[in-house]
Amino acid sequence: MIRITDILDRISAYNSEADLELVERAYVYSARIHEGQVRLSGEPYLSHPLEVAGLLTELQLDPVSVAAGLLHDTLEDTKATTEDLTRLFGEPVTHIVKGVTKLSGLAFRSSEARQAESIRKMILAMADDIRVILIKLCDRLHNMRTLQFQTEKKQINIAQETLDIYAPLASRLGIHWIKTELEDIAFMYLFPEPYREIANQVAKKKDEQQEYINTIREIIEAKMAEANLPCKVQGRHKNFYGIYQKMINQDVDFEEVYDILAFRIILDTIPQCYQAIGIIHSIWKPIPKRFKDFIGIPKPNMYQSLHSTVIGPFGERVEIQIRTREMNHVARDGIAAHWQYKEKSGFDQKTGAAFAWLRKLVEDQKDIKDPDEFMESVRIELFPDEVYVFSPRGDVLAFPKGATPVDFAYAIHTEVGYQCTGAKVDGRMVPLKYELKTGQRVEIITSPNHRPSKDWLNFVKTAKARSRLRQFVKAEERKLSLALGREMCDKVLRKYHVSLNKYLASGEIEKAVHELGYKTADDLIASVGYGKVTPQQVARYLLPRAEIEDEKETVVTRLKQRIRGRKAKSGILVRGLDDILVRFGNCCNPLPGDPVVGYITRGQGITVHRTSCVHALSMDSERRIELEWAPETEESYPVRIHVLCHDRMGLLANITAAISQGDANILDASVSTRTDKRADCYFTISVSGADHLENVIKSVKKIRHVITASRLAA
Repeated sequence: MIRITDILDRISAYNSEADLELVERAYVYSARIHEGQVRLSGEPYLSHPLEVAGLLTELQLDPVSVAAGLLHDTLEDTKATTEDLTRLFGEPVTHIVKGVTKLSGLAFRSSEARQAESIRKMILAMADDIRVILIKLCDRLHNMRTLQFQTEKKQINIAQETLDIYAPLASRLGIHWIKTELEDIAFMYLFPEPYREIANQVAKKKDEQQEYINTIREIIEAKMAEANLPCKVQGRHKNFYGIYQKMINQDVDFEEVYDILAFRIILDTIPQCYQAIGIIHSIWKPIPKRFKDFIGIPKPNMYQSLHSTVIGPFGERVEIQIRTREMNHVARDGIAAHWQYKEKSGFDQKTGAAFAWLRKLVEDQKDIKDPDEFMESVRIELFPDEVYVFSPRGDVLAFPKGATPVDFAYAIHTEVGYQCTGAKVDGRMVPLKYELKTGQRVEIITSPNHRPSKDWLNFVKTAKARSRLRQFVKAEERKLSLALGREMCDKVLRKYHVSLNKYLASGEIEKAVHELGYKTADDLIASVGYGKVTPQQVARYLLPRAEIEDEKETVVTRLKQRIRGRKAKSGILVRGLDDILVRFGNCCNPLPGDPVVGYITRGQGITVHRTSCVHALSMDSERRIELEWAPETEESYPVRIHVLCHDRMGLLANITAAISQGDANILDASVSTRTDKRADCYFTISVSGADHLENVIKSVKKIRHVITASRLAA
């Protein structure tokens, strides 16, 4: 465990004028208020805030950040209050600690909703003060380093969240060393077999690779010395998760991943960088389309470097990166490298401009109320691969890989997106679903009377385009539902020789609005159109003395209710209803134990989706309904799984035996063999729920030569 004296020494080394007394007071208070608390490892709880503070000093952050790191869990895990922290340490420290604190005291409909709102709170706080996320990243890194003390289920959940949110955030902020360590630890827990396989392969070739690194370094240093370019040459291994991604994306074995090693040339000035790339290309042939100039066009996280892949001295591909010393510092620590710890103003102008993506993220998310949609939008914005395109005026805009002209249109202005009818890329017409590529010039064609299509949601990539489209579709759906609701209510009320307009004009409908839990009459009527409220329910409040004819039970309605009543066997309970038709979405095949949500469909009851299903995320929130799994069900459910393995005699028999021994019935199976002697096995199996499926997959993963096994959406 790091000591407070080590932390104070580190701060003094990079900031001789630092307020060390603030850090010491924070340490004493943290030690006192966490006294008696222990971590799952058995260590005193104080070890955690000390390690987080130590990581913050590696980023060379100011005393306020380090003090906040020592106190970051006090509001969440102790009796400390915001008033206590403000009185003892000042408003800046308290503001940061509040931003890092999760939402644990409020009620949410699910753990996923709580997680989404905690991340939303953190993002809003970090937009105001970047130190919030720097502390949160250090907090997550230490928690990942000690993840072995958690239960297996928590290990999987925390590792997945880290890979989805925190590693991409570190990447977006340019903090490369935190990003790679988070990825590798998460990879180890999520995919243990591929992790061990890659780790073993790298260890086997360590001596051979070190000899290769020394050879290439000597060649580069000699050539640079001839040109009078003093430089530092570094050889590095790609992180394990990066190697795994290459293997999956390129569908190759470990031996075929050519850029496991990369070389970095560090010089003093930008002109020297361009001179150096000329020398590299003169001695080794560059591979076409593999040169990238991130000095001329920096990444949004301020990363700058020249990248090129060349054919090396032994006929192999070699990745070369060339940058200045300052660029190398930023490439390691990202936005933290620009934190002005001696200045109260925080960021300089250059850093503030590079940080604009976060303000844009906050701006795009402010209208999103649904937590699942919010999480999806955040993941889109944090997507690491980007393309850079030009507007007709020559402005450079960055988009996630796979972005389309529609994304470009919404990035220009929401109205341009709404009125987009076509697009030209480099002067020629392209379909609206065309995927943009770096360096292209994009021009949008608009029409004032045009309106967007709901189908655009199937291919747009940016959070802004998706959010604005959903708002438009929701508004259109509301108009239709409002008109349908009026028509349905009028139809029932006309039987009693009255009209809906009479109650709207007199204000008498307000009683029904209040009793049924709505804010306005339009909300109530739209809910009738959505199918959430029946027109008979509305009529009952407006006509309390009348017997609603449609409420009289007939033999047919009783029979329908009995048939529908048996649907409880489906394992789904609809809150507040017991006679509703329920069916499962074929797009995601939900299982008992999965978080689920319902979608009201006209005439087809309720369709059940997993909350992570893309169709569930795109549905109108007004038509969603809360569902839960019945406590006991004897039903079995079909689900598809994919097993990737090395092809060998008898392996299929081993896999099917493992599935059968796990009490799962095999409904369908297919196998295809690749040219690299690996096999893709697809099974449709029958299981009782998510836990049952997880046990089956674990059994399959234990089989020798199985690389990975996973559940498919459908």
